[in-house]
Amino acid sequence: MHITLKNLVRNYESVHAVQDVSLSIPENRIFGIIGLSGAGKSTLVRLISLLEKPDSGEVWYNDQRVDNLPEKEIIQRRRHIGMIFQNFNLFSSRTAGQNIAYPMEICKYPKDQIRARVRELLELVGLSDRENAPISTLSGGQKQRIAIARALACKPDILFCDEATSALDPKTTQSILALIKDIQRKMNLTVVMITHQMEVVRDACDYVAVLSEGKVVEQGTVKDLFAHPQTKVTKEFMSHLTTNTANVRDDGVVIWSDVPARYTLRFLNDRVETPVISDIIREFDVVFNISGAGIQKVGDTKMGTMVCDISGPEDAVKAALEAIKERGVTVEEAQA
Repeated sequence: MHITLKNLVRNYESVHAVQDVSLSIPENRIFGIIGLSGAGKSTLVRLISLLEKPDSGEVWYNDQRVDNLPEKEIIQRRRHIGMIFQNFNLFSSRTAGQNIAYPMEICKYPKDQIRARVRELLELVGLSDRENAPISTLSGGQKQRIAIARALACKPDILFCDEATSALDPKTTQSILALIKDIQRKMNLTVVMITHQMEVVRDACDYVAVLSEGKVVEQGTVKDLFAHPQTKVTKEFMSHLTTNTANVRDDGVVIWSDVPARYTLRFLNDRVETPVISDIIREFDVVFNISGAGIQKVGDTKMGTMVCDISGPEDAVKAALEAIKERGVTVEEAQA
């Protein structure tokens, strides 16, 4: 489903939530809309998903304008739209399977068809054994998987994800994004992801639009946006971008090499901001191959960690290690 937005405007009294937004969202792709809180993201997704009407402008699905349809037709059109929310919005009084069944019950699907579809979707999201589980027994990631299954129940052609990973920890976020990407490929869905996290855009989206104060300030492929950010707001998002969590250890050290390193150096307080390594290289003519590093704060103490190899003549390496220790840096050597 190709979505076209033409000059959308939506105001709430003196608040100009969406201002003259025009976008072309390609079919069968994952399109990200990113912005800070108050940028107009949630209002825009309500307009695109036909939950609200714009004050002016047009919403088109393929070759049909849909924002001006009669109410009955809009309701029918909404049944082909899936929605995933930040806080899951599951019924605590229903089991996991019953939550998935709910939209099909509203659409009056036959009971045997509902049962088959529920089992199919539970398998798709990796929770085949949780059909009868109370919602209260599920983890946050499992709840979001059930919410995804529910959103897919009536076989939508558009899937909206409104801050779908904001309530999840980084590892679970990665698994949910991988699931959404896999589902998008299998079902040829058009997916629109609303987020304030550049990591989500980086890891899941094909295209992106940056929203600020109700306006689109930048748009294009994710690759182009990362290579050539044009606006101040985009550059601000990029400056806070964290490294892929798959390469971050529990102690906060970012690892960029799969080859095990021999030494771990730990720097405390003033040593963190002292050019110890530069001094050692100049003094002993050794080479450091750094495969990971990070700084974290423990109480009022800064602690830096570096994972590395040191190469050079054996005597020079030995002397360098002693000099590092004399400068107040802890050296740990991996067991051979």
